[in-house]
Amino acid sequence: MSGNGGASGELTKHERLMGYIRELRIGTKISVRQMAKEQGVSEGTAYRALKEAEDLGLVSTKERIGTVRVDKKRRGNPEQLTFAEVLEIVQGNLLGGEEGLDKTLHKLVIGAMELDEMMGYIDAGSLLIVGNRESAHRLALEHGAGVLITGGFDASEDVKTLADERQLPILTCRHDTFTVASMINRAMYDRIIKRKIMMIADLIEPSARIGSLKPSASVTDFLKLSAETGASRFPVTDEWNRVVGMVTTKDVMGSTPDQTLDKLMTRRPMTVTLSTPVASAAHRIVSEGIELLPVVDRQRKLIGVIGRGELLRAMQFANRPAQLGETFDALMWSGFAERRDGEGRLLFTGAATPQMSGPLGTISEGVLTALMQQAAARAVADLRKREHVVENMTTYFLRTVPIDASITIQPTIIESNRFYVKMEVQVMQDGDVMAKAMLTAQMIDPS
Repeated sequence: MSGNGGASGELTKHERLMGYIRELRIGTKISVRQMAKEQGVSEGTAYRALKEAEDLGLVSTKERIGTVRVDKKRRGNPEQLTFAEVLEIVQGNLLGGEEGLDKTLHKLVIGAMELDEMMGYIDAGSLLIVGNRESAHRLALEHGAGVLITGGFDASEDVKTLADERQLPILTCRHDTFTVASMINRAMYDRIIKRKIMMIADLIEPSARIGSLKPSASVTDFLKLSAETGASRFPVTDEWNRVVGMVTTKDVMGSTPDQTLDKLMTRRPMTVTLSTPVASAAHRIVSEGIELLPVVDRQRKLIGVIGRGELLRAMQFANRPAQLGETFDALMWSGFAERRDGEGRLLFTGAATPQMSGPLGTISEGVLTALMQQAAARAVADLRKREHVVENMTTYFLRTVPIDASITIQPTIIESNRFYVKMEVQVMQDGDVMAKAMLTAQMIDPS
């Protein structure tokens, strides 16, 4: 009896935690420890509830962001490539196993080893990259792996038949093994970078039940929908569900009940897509004073909406690109060290590497601009601890910077308030100013 009672009590706690998670606002960050403390349960119970919530798409866990309440899990594991995507990346041809193209792979195996050794690395969901070795092709398929044959070689008819039977792709391409592995690894890194950036897709789920109106609808129709939903603004869509306008309570005030919305709506409204970064959408909302953004597909067909509050709350947990170790900005900045001068001002010192050089053998203007922007971003973060977007930047290149030179970048705040920061950034070598920039950044306040 006591065992059944314990299970019943655990179930009650679990249900209470799931209800708590569902009631959280979209974009709210939550941890196992926080939930356990607030709800008076063990961390193990809280962990199980969060895992189930993640499986149901109620929360999304991201590296360096943590677990965040979302409307629906949208992107799964974008760093996992399908065999079809590999085929496109290497510009190859399919030899067999077409029905397995949509399967994902979790690792690459380079077939430069004896068969006995190879067996220790190949498992289901892996991709064997190998040359013209029929025994290796067969071994991989028998162990649940796909095969990519390099050097443009074909496969035997027996192997092609086996690939069809196992529904595992066997591909071929003209590149060598090293080039192929590099191409696929680069694609995987790109997926990982994208996973670290919070997108609109992480916050909303496309829905068939979206409050929208047609251009031919009347003010009466608007007021009726507003009363039903409690909303004060709606997208206006044409007969193909493409967004053609936005209409708000302010737009319809003073109009007759039968006035059609095509005369009142704001045409060509700003929209976002599921792949728009949250930071970009938040900047649009803040800079344009918008309260609601329609979310559209490539044909501008309406698939959802997202509000100002949801975006700005999510901004608290959206990663800055500088934190993503594989981006160009982060790689350029990785050699710079932060320090402060005698007056407490930030300085960044590093070497001008050969990879930064342009066609003349000196540091390119694009790299200098990127480095000054990176220094400015850190100065803003040091000042406000808030997100921002650069609005304008004017650069001056006074002298060329040779490779291997030691340079210092000094950002100086000229003026700042809650909404804007103006600053000057200088690149110096041996005390001489080599380049400088004047820029204005707009602050994004998540409160």
